[in-house]
Amino acid sequence: MPLIVGLLLTASLVTVIWATGFGSYNVEAGTTARILSFKSAELLGIDLGVTPDWKPLEEGIVWGLRFPRTLLGFVVGASLAVCGVTMQALVKNPLADPFLLGVSSGAAAFATFGIIFGFFSFLGAYALSLSAFLGAAMTITLVYILSRVKGRINITHLLLAGVALAMIMDGVTSIIKISAPNALGIHHAEFWMAGSLAGAKWSFLTLPAAVLIATTAWLMLNYRALNLLVLGDESARVLGLNVERFQKLLVLIASLIAGVTIAVSGTIGFVGLMVPHFTRILVGGDHRRVLLISALLGGILVVWVDVAARTLAAPEEIPVGILTAVIGGPIFIFLMKRSKRFQHDRS
Repeated sequence: MPLIVGLLLTASLVTVIWATGFGSYNVEAGTTARILSFKSAELLGIDLGVTPDWKPLEEGIVWGLRFPRTLLGFVVGASLAVCGVTMQALVKNPLADPFLLGVSSGAAAFATFGIIFGFFSFLGAYALSLSAFLGAAMTITLVYILSRVKGRINITHLLLAGVALAMIMDGVTSIIKISAPNALGIHHAEFWMAGSLAGAKWSFLTLPAAVLIATTAWLMLNYRALNLLVLGDESARVLGLNVERFQKLLVLIASLIAGVTIAVSGTIGFVGLMVPHFTRILVGGDHRRVLLISALLGGILVVWVDVAARTLAAPEEIPVGILTAVIGGPIFIFLMKRSKRFQHDRS
């Protein structure tokens, strides 16, 4: 475990440096590292005694444009992976993903309405993010209310309510798009819904990063409870877990992570489904390992997919969500078949 974590932390650092320098205007990895070190120290009020030997253009590209986007990509990927682990433990199904409860559909409906009709323009520069979060929050609140049976969350009702509300919100989104006064608004809405990090800013990082750190820390502290929950509700109760209370907390945490992530990046699918599955193949089912490894792998994956999204068809940009589906689908099928063969060989 320490070796894998060390390797992934090193890979994460290398990924951030290389991905930040890579693009239509390439900046060498060494120069990128020096710029990031210098600017970070400057931000913290530390004097490294280094005289900048790079071009102002390179500093602007690295620090002003690509670095916040790379960091946001890492935070989004890690958040989706952690949310996927949480959802899979909650519903006891490895096929669950962060958007299972209709969060993405609610966010898409509100965001589309705002993009096409400008209804949330009074929110200023954060209109899109805040409108998407409001949609996600409203949807998960309704799902939670509908899933309660005699004061407890019924997992079957939770899933059915999520599916039903997702269909309703998808229908609302279609009505909004049909009613659009111009095609440009529809194009912007479709691009956002497909998932993109194109609008990344430093100000977008604070809330997603804080939510990721806080929720992952809480989940890591409660990894034993996650392990017990996977065994089944009755077994978990016998072993001392307050299942109903823990399920409510997991719904809240998963919804918070998904809502905040969708608000800044749109819907980026397959990460929350594929990464936890691959992690379990790699390190087993103990959530103490699965959570941390999934977060690092998810972050690395989304950063490199975003690099591909902004370079493959340059100067045009491919939505990240499309690439994660196209790339992730075949890889997930391969891992699934390989895992089945491995289990069959062991038996």
